[in-house]
Amino acid sequence: MGAALRAQAGEDGLSSRNFEALSRYIYDYSGIKMPITKLTMLEGRLRRRLRATGIPNFNDYCDYLFKHGGIEKEAIFLIDAVTTNKTDFFREPKHFDFMERTGLPELVAAGHKRLRMWSAACSIGAEPYTMAMVLQDFADSNPGIDYRILATDLSTEVLHAAKRGVYPRDMIQPVPADLQRRHVMVSRVAARGEVRIHPRLRSTIGFARMNLMDSAYKVGEPMHMIFCRNVLIYFDKQTQAKVLSRLCDCLVPGGFLYVGHSETVTGITLPVRQVANTVFKKI
Repeated sequence: MGAALRAQAGEDGLSSRNFEALSRYIYDYSGIKMPITKLTMLEGRLRRRLRATGIPNFNDYCDYLFKHGGIEKEAIFLIDAVTTNKTDFFREPKHFDFMERTGLPELVAAGHKRLRMWSAACSIGAEPYTMAMVLQDFADSNPGIDYRILATDLSTEVLHAAKRGVYPRDMIQPVPADLQRRHVMVSRVAARGEVRIHPRLRSTIGFARMNLMDSAYKVGEPMHMIFCRNVLIYFDKQTQAKVLSRLCDCLVPGGFLYVGHSETVTGITLPVRQVANTVFKKI
């Protein structure tokens, strides 16, 4: 039975009318597309918000959001509920090979010693901590190099997890053993099956909430590398172009932009040239 029919039958389901209102708001706020095929997924995730708010059904919830001004308070929780946060350490490892062997040496050869990096969709932190492992080893081998990483995400829930830097032990399996020894601490309580990222790495990363739909990105000084991977796929082409253009504005000349292996910048005019698979250098 469809969502509209469920609502007409008095069942506690998300009607097509309410889904359209929610998906329109989510797109305007975050750029994330929510086609009708995502109705069941959205309904399932928002049930937690109904329980948390004590609102009995989706009709009342949407009335609270759109008729009674609740959207201002609820926006962060709504977006947390719909964002997808798949992540792994050393995900798409060729990016980190390029970073270590080509990107960082080129930046240093160009005279950059204070390196600023940005993980623009950091999720629970695996990406910026992977960046930090590579950067720390590079800095240890190249005296005089300093680095800082900005890690941002739209979801406050994942940022809280990222700041802790605590993960199930099996999640760090993709991290090479020598890097694990240097940068990962194993819990003394074996039954927990947890690890924590070393404080030396955690101290190099600043976490902050940021919406890539903002008209400008307030990141301070220009970045030397920006990772914005596996988030563009949730945007339409027009939104992708705006986001990529703003990201390029945040790069130093000669800086590098990394996008996901399933993503493309084809058809978008940007001040970059491709230097590796889904790696671009600002002209």
